[in-house]
Amino acid sequence: MARSDYVFTSESVSEGHPDKVCDRISDAVLDAFLSEEPEARVACETFATTNRIVIGGEVGLSDQAKLKDYMGRIEDIARAAVKDIGYEQEKFHHATVEVTNLLHEQSAHIAQGVNASENKDEGAGDQGIMFGYATDETPELMPAPILYAHAILRRLAEVRKSGAEPKLGPDAKSQISVHYEGGKPVGVTQIVLSTQHLDESMTSDDVRAVVEPYIRETLPEGWISAETVWHVNPTGKFVIGGPDGDAGLTGRKIIVDTYGGAAPHGGGAFSGKDPTKVDRSAAYAARYLAKNVVAAGLAQRCTLQLSYAIGVARPLSIYVDTHGTGETEEAAIERAVAKAMDLTPRGIRTHLGLNRPIYARTSAYGHFGRAPEADGGFSWERTDLAEALKAAL
Repeated sequence: MARSDYVFTSESVSEGHPDKVCDRISDAVLDAFLSEEPEARVACETFATTNRIVIGGEVGLSDQAKLKDYMGRIEDIARAAVKDIGYEQEKFHHATVEVTNLLHEQSAHIAQGVNASENKDEGAGDQGIMFGYATDETPELMPAPILYAHAILRRLAEVRKSGAEPKLGPDAKSQISVHYEGGKPVGVTQIVLSTQHLDESMTSDDVRAVVEPYIRETLPEGWISAETVWHVNPTGKFVIGGPDGDAGLTGRKIIVDTYGGAAPHGGGAFSGKDPTKVDRSAAYAARYLAKNVVAAGLAQRCTLQLSYAIGVARPLSIYVDTHGTGETEEAAIERAVAKAMDLTPRGIRTHLGLNRPIYARTSAYGHFGRAPEADGGFSWERTDLAEALKAAL
């Protein structure tokens, strides 16, 4: 029997966190290539440290002359991303940071397995397992701890960038411990917020005075009580932030990117990968399907797994677990999922419209639980498949 009364904790990191700086640069490079060619192939990794950004990986365009031209734009793309995040520190500044571009053409051996040809369909970009999850505990059908950990940092970024709170820096981490009763979130027992501040004279109490009103307005009414314990900048000063304070790498925050530990993760990172890579596109499809299962009223909670092999078009397996909350058998849902959506890499990209420059915006504050956007961003958060799933049962 599932527990109904417990405390669960999730963390988030801001767009200025060193790893998220790298995710942002990698996804900005991806967006640039997709803007040029929707079928561009990109696997871009970024490393950042004091006064240094190193970008590597594989890219491909059908026009090799254009590929060479785009290689010359990578440095400007990286600097623009760092500037938008807000770094103007002495040892990590968008105008002076050294950028090294080591991107090169995609391996022909990978391409031959992935590309469609006369006798085969386009295959998956790699082997792997991908998970999607949804729960009815929030309107966004996301676990509450990660949803609100993201929301806190997104709100603080808004007031920092608007100029309302100019003493806040780009680098920050949040963590909230949510109390569940009867399996539903009812309050917060612990709040942890560590944020960079630009005024060296500020104490932890000073920082709390700045951030507390925004945290209170972000969390649901009544969730913060007199018993809620606050930890704001618990180590004291936090002036040196970002890659100057700690090195960053693309793809190190996969649990922050997904469900905050409330559901499994297949292991593959998202940022910097074009949507032929099932690490990304099939994880989005799995979330889309799990969310539509819950939105259709087929379950209160749903975990959905897909598996793929490199060069093979169709998933090797589809697994559904409704955690004892389902209105129908899981095997029936698995069959309905396979009928309702083409889960080949091409089918996923077409159904969700993934061959667009929509990825830089996903690089911070979570890939899931966001509102679908008019230009196709966060298309995997739609619930337009609910009726088709019910009809397929």
